[in-house]
Amino acid sequence: MSGEDALRRWRLVLGRYAERALPGAALSNEERRADRALDHLYAREMERRGLRRDTRPRGGGGTLDPSALTTLGWLGELRALFPQSVCETIQAHALTNLGMQDLLDDPAVLDALEPNQDLLKALIAFKGGADPALRAKIREVTRRIVEDIVARLRPRVEAALTGRPDRFRRSTIKSMQSFDWRATIRENLATWDAERATITAEKLRFHARRRRTLPWTIILCVDQSGSMLSSTIYAAVMASILAGLPAVDIRLIVFDTAIVDLSSEAHDPVEVLMAVQLGGGTDIASAMEYAEGLITQPSRTLFVLVSDFEEGGSVTRMLAATRRMASARVTLMGLGALSDEAAPLYDRAMAERLAGCGMQVAALTPEHFAEWIAGVIA
Repeated sequence: MSGEDALRRWRLVLGRYAERALPGAALSNEERRADRALDHLYAREMERRGLRRDTRPRGGGGTLDPSALTTLGWLGELRALFPQSVCETIQAHALTNLGMQDLLDDPAVLDALEPNQDLLKALIAFKGGADPALRAKIREVTRRIVEDIVARLRPRVEAALTGRPDRFRRSTIKSMQSFDWRATIRENLATWDAERATITAEKLRFHARRRRTLPWTIILCVDQSGSMLSSTIYAAVMASILAGLPAVDIRLIVFDTAIVDLSSEAHDPVEVLMAVQLGGGTDIASAMEYAEGLITQPSRTLFVLVSDFEEGGSVTRMLAATRRMASARVTLMGLGALSDEAAPLYDRAMAERLAGCGMQVAALTPEHFAEWIAGVIA
């Protein structure tokens, strides 16, 4: 990279406030457009630090003034100038770091946003203050994003949950997981080479997959505090997938200091997410005691607590409920995170106390969560 190219790169990185310090960084028209689009967002942070925005026309006149951009015009510029991955990153910064709420309070702007999980989290956090018309648009955009997540996860989750080798039926589906090596050897004994002590496998045999009946109750008890938002989204998606399985009774509870039983809505993750109310305190003990009342067959019940384990209620009651369920042979799992990243931020000391009372504690991706469920009910 030449010195002039490097100067231009630094100028774009540092923004218009570095223009006087880098007089040799002459930007092209395309780079000026990119600079304006980035300045529309990131100059807000500089203003918070006390720097005043210079709104005097530059170069080609007032059309380069960031304040002249509308939000829709700005989104259009992002798409024209940057690849989608960069657009999504900038949009996420606007929503989560820089408080650009005008991205959410206009239905036309909502339609123009890139539908992704950062947008979904912002919508869930924002929906409480939206008017009815905007709330309807938020529901529509939420459904579009959630359906994409479900479509991506459902095949992998159902594969982990609904199939195991059927050793009495052959399959034409070729998978090493279902490879039947005993039957393959029997079928190819005629190819035995005594001199080299080898068999040539001309015919491969595989086990078929058979559908498993799951006579289990799965209770998802989800902490709806703001720090657990990503996990709340995936818990809602997982509940909808599990609700579609045969002979599975899904119970979905969300809680803060109040408890809301959303079991009747578990099949529809959008309705669940629209019902979530972020914030408030955390009363894990009361939620666990409520869940206890739903248990009819303890040895065929999975209780899953999705939480950061920061109990605001009675720790004594929470631990006592854990011990009672463990003693009754309920299978207990505490998830500090349920998301693609599985990156938990939780009270480790409390998690250790729960583990000491009989609860497994982990942070899992949805696929690994499904594998854990399959391992328990196998």
